[in-house]
Amino acid sequence: MKTIKILNGNQTIGEAVRQIDPDVIAAYPITPSTAIVETIASFKADGLISGEFVCPESEHSAMSVCIGAAAAGGRVMTATCSQGLALMWEMLYIAAGLRLPIVAAIANRALSAPINIHGDHSDTMGARDSGWIQIYSENCQEAYDNFIQAFRIAEHKDVLTPVFVGLDGFILSHSSEAVQVEDDRTVKTFVGEFTPPYPLLDPNRKFTVGPIDFTDYYFEHKRSQIEGIENSPPVIEAVGQEFGRTFGRSYGFFEKYRMDDAEICIVVMSSAAGTGKDAVDLLREEGLRIGLLKPRVFRPFPHRLIAEALKNMRAVAVLDRSSSPGAFGAPLFTEIRSALYDYEVRPKIVNYVYGLGGRDIKIEHFKEVGRRLEKIAATGKIDPLLGYLNLRE
Repeated sequence: MKTIKILNGNQTIGEAVRQIDPDVIAAYPITPSTAIVETIASFKADGLISGEFVCPESEHSAMSVCIGAAAAGGRVMTATCSQGLALMWEMLYIAAGLRLPIVAAIANRALSAPINIHGDHSDTMGARDSGWIQIYSENCQEAYDNFIQAFRIAEHKDVLTPVFVGLDGFILSHSSEAVQVEDDRTVKTFVGEFTPPYPLLDPNRKFTVGPIDFTDYYFEHKRSQIEGIENSPPVIEAVGQEFGRTFGRSYGFFEKYRMDDAEICIVVMSSAAGTGKDAVDLLREEGLRIGLLKPRVFRPFPHRLIAEALKNMRAVAVLDRSSSPGAFGAPLFTEIRSALYDYEVRPKIVNYVYGLGGRDIKIEHFKEVGRRLEKIAATGKIDPLLGYLNLRE
């Protein structure tokens, strides 16, 4: 039966894994995702998980195990973050290139150097072109819900593409909240059984996995791989709606907050969106017609839908929890600015980097952005295009 439990983000992922019970779980512990692995190991020791739990010597090996198990036809998951995800880099591209529907929980954490164990999005943003679908969570409930949906999305016959589910390190991974854990049987029914289309262990089929591929067919094979992620938008939307009908919490590509009559807007992903919503409420009391848009899916990027949601704004601030040194702007900003390029009338767009290495972003910082947006809307001038929030300069 469904129940309310006080869980942190890592534990919510563990609960979802227990309910889904994948065939193979391969993971190596790394802060702040360690407790995901510990929770799964505890469930396995107590006989609550029947699938194989493998703890290899590194994250590179963990993803290698996942690739082998998925190629064999298993339902597979892992968990990692930061340097652990970076150590998987080589294997991320192989998992995507082989169209293996692996699901990975990422407790988003800053990349070194210098060494930092706290949360930002530099790890998954660094992997944004690896071919994985990327879904981000605002709170522990969303982390639980997104992880369950991820298997349905990854394993769909038209998609067959691995999925990251991000939850901000420490901010969510180690913060407890009331989470509605759904009935075990209902979750199992929602996820359904996985029937692999090309299991390597099927003796009736003759094919190879991971062969060498030179100039004759590599290009065609990469184009075929891209087809999977390009096929995923209607699947992501359909799964989110079905989740809503089943459990009462529907999901799409993004969430709009107080956008109906907004003239200016803040765009921000993940846990900071909750603080941003509080700031929007306070700015509304001051008379600002401001709203917030929270992207949930970063890959595939829903450029048309987001452009339609933002095209009538007078000014938009895009907040990134990662940087892209030497680029025109940070990752989310460049995607959104490009999405609006073909509109003859489009908002002024400014970029702010925030929260690197887990640095706080508070209501006062969002209010500061809102007031800057009001000035930009009034003057039509942006200076500078890229700024930093809560930074000592």
